[in-house]
Amino acid sequence: SSFKSSAHLAAYAGIAPVTRSSGSSIKGEHPARTGNRKLKRAFFLAAFAALSDPTSRTYYQRKRDEGKKHNAALICLARRRCDVLFAMLRNKTYYRHPHPDAAPAAA
Repeated sequence: SSFKSSAHLAAYAGIAPVTRSSGSSIKGEHPARTGNRKLKRAFFLAAFAALSDPTSRTYYQRKRDEGKKHNAALICLARRRCDVLFAMLRNKTYYRHPHPDAAPAAA
């Protein structure tokens, strides 16, 4: 309840991208250097450990195919895991592993 959204939790952890801007000049996004270092490390290590999971590996590989480097793709995966964790805490539910065969068929 301390965070209004998963974006607030990600910003607190330091895994949300930060836009560098000054006046009307916007330089783009870069990884945050601030945030709770212990929480950021926990998310990063959890994302690294999740690479053995096929669902997480597919997401990681999609980010790599988009041109992201290893660490950037891991931070994307950590952010995704942060969103899932926030939803679990908000809904007071346990993690349910998504089954690929349960996905709706495309028409």
